Amino acid sequence: MDGGAAWRIDRLIRDLGIGEPTGRVFRAAPRHLFIPAVALAHPPAGTVYGIDRNADPTGWWDTVYSDTPIVTQLDDGATAIRDVIGGDGEVDTRAADYTSSNSAPSTVNGMLTRLAPEPGHRVLDVGTGTGWTAALLSHLAGERNVTSVEVDPALSERADGNLNEAGVRPYLVVGDGAEGCPEQAPYDRVHVTCGVRRVPYAWVEQSRPGAVIALPYCPGFGTGHALRLVVGPEGTAHGRFPGFASYMPMRSQRAPRTRPAPRPTDEHVSTTRVDPRTIASAPAGADLAVSTLTGLHAHGSAEPDEDGEPYRMWISDPADPRSWAVVDRRPGEAEYEVYRVGHRPLWEEVVDAHTRWVGWGRRGRERYGITVAPDGQRIWLDSPEHVIG
Repeated sequence: MDGGAAWRIDRLIRDLGIGEPTGRVFRAAPRHLFIPAVALAHPPAGTVYGIDRNADPTGWWDTVYSDTPIVTQLDDGATAIRDVIGGDGEVDTRAADYTSSNSAPSTVNGMLTRLAPEPGHRVLDVGTGTGWTAALLSHLAGERNVTSVEVDPALSERADGNLNEAGVRPYLVVGDGAEGCPEQAPYDRVHVTCGVRRVPYAWVEQSRPGAVIALPYCPGFGTGHALRLVVGPEGTAHGRFPGFASYMPMRSQRAPRTRPAPRPTDEHVSTTRVDPRTIASAPAGADLAVSTLTGLHAHGSAEPDEDGEPYRMWISDPADPRSWAVVDRRPGEAEYEVYRVGHRPLWEEVVDAHTRWVGWGRRGRERYGITVAPDGQRIWLDSPEHVIG
């Protein structure tokens, strides 16, 4: 393999503690075949930087075989990655959205482990992306059993070339992954590589009883969650949240990218004594509770710290582009300003939901579950009978 890929793969497998059969398929479908010559590395804790196989081959190979997500598309392809990398190597993506990536190997390993595909299983892969997971699944279940759906024709075409070079030929489809691929159903496994806040019932409907669906559940408030569902004979699926997962959102479930300018009558200013960092730094169980009870999205200006630095939290209503709020925490203040647009009291709803989570005993993520049925999804606490939203 070029660039010393073999020993790099072995080192990565060893360092991440990846077991079999995933280690075997990591070797059979090496990651470098699915990474473009120019891309953006996005370390979980660190600065985004560009990688260029021609300009810095060692840096490119080192990054490809590290546990780093690699961004491969910006703005649905409208912005070239080369254009955001300056001559000094600095990367400026402030005006660009990440719209496709090759996930970190540890993340891929975690999802495949939860999915547990076996030879002969029919697999639906939602979100072809670079084609890497489709290749891995082809080696696990057999290429004739894998159907991979990608909404972006350009990405699907590029993945087709990558898969051809890797020597595997799963069935590729251009379409909305939320609709699955009924002509190739029924499936024994459904593998999802994009974040969803509503689990499409089509994935359940197109699966056999006993099928497993592994996906990133990303409702938009705080952290994302890995979700493992098992399809029952009655046509519903039940599952729990075994850990962390953060992926780019499914395109058909994206929140509004832009929001209209507020009208004077829509603007409201108030104060709060609740530190927004209390909400932002709450554990994953709180994030699940707040997102379920409110349906709101939120993110902070940076990771909350203890140094008294200014901190801002944004809250938005994905169903109403005219409804959003910001909460500013400044050092030395006893109360913090809440600026709201629209009539919905977003911050107050968030605080109330967080308070209810505290009243439930600060339940962790592992205590929550979800049921997906023809009439929608329901989040529950401890048992399906205790529905919270």
